[in-house]
Amino acid sequence: MLARVANNLYWMGRYIERSEHVARYMHVNYFSSLDAPNELSQDRQFVLRSMKFMVGDPVTDLEIQLDEAEVLHDLGLNPEKGYSIINNVKFSRENANSARDLISTELYEAINKFYHFVLNYDKELYVKRGLYDFCMNITEMTTILRGKIRATLLHDEVYAIIMMGMNLERATQIIRIINAKYNDALLARNGYDPDVSKSFEWVTLLKCAESYDMMRRYYKKAPSSLSTLEFLILNGNCPRSVMNSLDQVNKHIQVLEKSKNPGKESAAFFIEKIRAELKFKHIEEIEGNIREFIETKLEDLVMVADKLEKEFFNY
Repeated sequence: MLARVANNLYWMGRYIERSEHVARYMHVNYFSSLDAPNELSQDRQFVLRSMKFMVGDPVTDLEIQLDEAEVLHDLGLNPEKGYSIINNVKFSRENANSARDLISTELYEAINKFYHFVLNYDKELYVKRGLYDFCMNITEMTTILRGKIRATLLHDEVYAIIMMGMNLERATQIIRIINAKYNDALLARNGYDPDVSKSFEWVTLLKCAESYDMMRRYYKKAPSSLSTLEFLILNGNCPRSVMNSLDQVNKHIQVLEKSKNPGKESAAFFIEKIRAELKFKHIEEIEGNIREFIETKLEDLVMVADKLEKEFFNY
């Protein structure tokens, strides 16, 4: 396989995963605010700032009044914003086009349908009353795409590259969501709840990761900062957790890594190192310095991506 084509497959997976997480974050935060237990979490400016913070476009000046329609348009359908859902879907389709002969017709048709849905969505309808429909369709279509990938592709190098990209992006997006909701919890501390560990934002965080029900089933108690972070970072059985995502990346890189003893500068070695660090972490250590953990892990994931590019996708 050409390195260029492998790169297309890898980024196709990443863009599909990224579009889903942005859509779910918008949907959960917007609609959770309608029945939030306090005024601050209900405040529309608070919600809009949280959305922009999560995609890496924070607004720190509290004097600035954000326009709801503009923020929703930027995150959803603004082609001028690199983080928008429409751009992520567009890039996933472009990468699929470049690797057309390696993916199934069923997968390609699903990606094409996904692209045309987003491209033709009425912008006026979207910003006024179409957010729920738009976000639900995005999350459902990405679920269909993952099903097509698993069910119609040979589980060979092509599959491994796509899934490696998807799971690396999932780990990245979960950490970004944790960062955004932790920031919200800190802001809310002065507004309604001095105890950050019991903040309503942890419930929202779990719902953003589609993990609220399973977390309640696992711990049999209301979410706290400790239990939420442990579930979404260290629990290898939670499919949205950072640990599970890294386990999957490690599994799929073994298909590509020909050496049984990869060098210490290789992506496979570095992924194993990150997994080992997490495996022997106590959640109290992470919670005690969550900012440093987030920054370190985001840097680690960027380094993994750089190493993967140099080893497998450099053309």
